[in-house]
Amino acid sequence: MSKRLTYGMVGGSKDSQIGIVHRKAINLHGKAELVCGSFSRNFKNTLTTGKELKIEEKRLYRNYEEMAEEESKRPDKIDFVSIVTPNSSHYEVAKKFLESGINVMCEKPLTVTLKEAEELKQLARKNNLLFAVAYSYTGYSMLRYARELIKRGEIGEVRFINGRYISEWMAKVPFAGKNSRHEWRSDPKVSGLSNCVADIGVHVDNVVSFLTGLKIKTLIARMDKFVEPGRLDDNATILINYDNGAEGIYWTSQIVVGHENTLDIGIYGTKGSIEWSQEHANYLKISKVNHPFITLSRGSEKVDDFIKNDYVTPGGHQEGYVEAFARVYDKFINAITKKKKGELLEQRDLDFPTVEDGVKGMRFIEKCIESTERGVSWVEF
Repeated sequence: MSKRLTYGMVGGSKDSQIGIVHRKAINLHGKAELVCGSFSRNFKNTLTTGKELKIEEKRLYRNYEEMAEEESKRPDKIDFVSIVTPNSSHYEVAKKFLESGINVMCEKPLTVTLKEAEELKQLARKNNLLFAVAYSYTGYSMLRYARELIKRGEIGEVRFINGRYISEWMAKVPFAGKNSRHEWRSDPKVSGLSNCVADIGVHVDNVVSFLTGLKIKTLIARMDKFVEPGRLDDNATILINYDNGAEGIYWTSQIVVGHENTLDIGIYGTKGSIEWSQEHANYLKISKVNHPFITLSRGSEKVDDFIKNDYVTPGGHQEGYVEAFARVYDKFINAITKKKKGELLEQRDLDFPTVEDGVKGMRFIEKCIESTERGVSWVEF
């Protein structure tokens, strides 16, 4: 079992932005090797990408169906597949690999409908397979430490949550026909029922759930289409009521000039608050009643050792997106390795975004759409 795990990738050709990120994240810890792929619908692109990645040509496949079927027959079949295709194909690709007995890591959103997401969850359970979803921000060290502080009651009971994920990349020109690499995101035939909420709004919801464990009771959402009225949402404002009586507001947008990739989360409780920003990921701002606020860095002696044990670089060095993504993959790969040894998995072994998180994300998207279509009305979650 000292041998590295093996994996394949569907999507993620040499020109793919997110596919390259996934491969770099997996490579960071060196516990899994890429041995096969169907990187593009264009087989020439798959062959070119495979050659650059030094993959045997016989394990480069014309489509994902061929890949799943052929790999499942091999005595050395892959341990998991990484799916980095556009949203509309997630369901069919994941379903095929689950049916072929192969563990799955899938990009978010999990599918384009809640029904499809539920089906994948049931199929993974039926076939006793691990299924992770690429909610990468939960891998940041200081977010993981913030979760621990909230769990310990350091800020008391949560009263209010403020989350925003805003960027500018759709702000400057009508998007359709202007950028072939990303145009599909605002195309309902490929992206599904939502663009902005499905692409980045789900990250806000996932991080809040990860940090607090709170469940949404009701929400009201206004999804806007400022740039392309005939296509999908590019901005959304969402009010939340949680199961403990707390309230929250999420703002997610792709049209905010001056913001490249701003993910900010504030959790406000009866005893204090915790704030974190992805663009300053090394730090937590911690405030408590009748105390001056402190800014805690990941190198601080106050940070627990079990958090620091996962560091790739020590405190004082900036922790980046690929490093956080790598931590998510590392937890997933460790779980597969333990399961492969025949050992029983404990809850702590599943400390990565699972298919259940993917299902919750799809419910969040559909409820936001329902609220908007009902004239911006409150809906039960």
